[in-house]
Amino acid sequence: MTIRLKPLLINLFIPLAVGGLSALFTMNSMENFERLNQPPLSPPGWLFPVVWTILYTLMGIAAYLVVTSNATQKDKRTALTIYGVQLFFNFLWSIIFFNREDFLFAFIWLVALWALIIANIILFYRISKPAGIMLIPYLLWVTFAAYLNFAIYLLN
Repeated sequence: MTIRLKPLLINLFIPLAVGGLSALFTMNSMENFERLNQPPLSPPGWLFPVVWTILYTLMGIAAYLVVTSNATQKDKRTALTIYGVQLFFNFLWSIIFFNREDFLFAFIWLVALWALIIANIILFYRISKPAGIMLIPYLLWVTFAAYLNFAIYLLN
């Protein structure tokens, strides 16, 4: 398999840019977040950007595998549309949670994101098994984030 550098870089850039913009829009709210009552198993703050960078990189590689696959344009378009929608939900969750501090709505939004990620995994997997598998850590992290989000809602 030959790596096509331009599509790879574009597909890596998109989720990393979404993550970067999200971090930019929410960076001033981290002090407020650290003052909240935290549930058991809350990771240290430094872990979040590390995990998200890995997850966004995996998303980009997965999208690249879909874009460069031999699947029909219709199947690619459907899979990549769901991918784009879940990235949009991912981006807005941070703003709802950190900036608006609307923890219940953020949890409901996160449940919708979780469903979109499952749909994304299924659609990517049908086109490229490795692409679908690469999104599983993302689903697991968002599942953990849902626990944290709901617990913060209950504790605050």
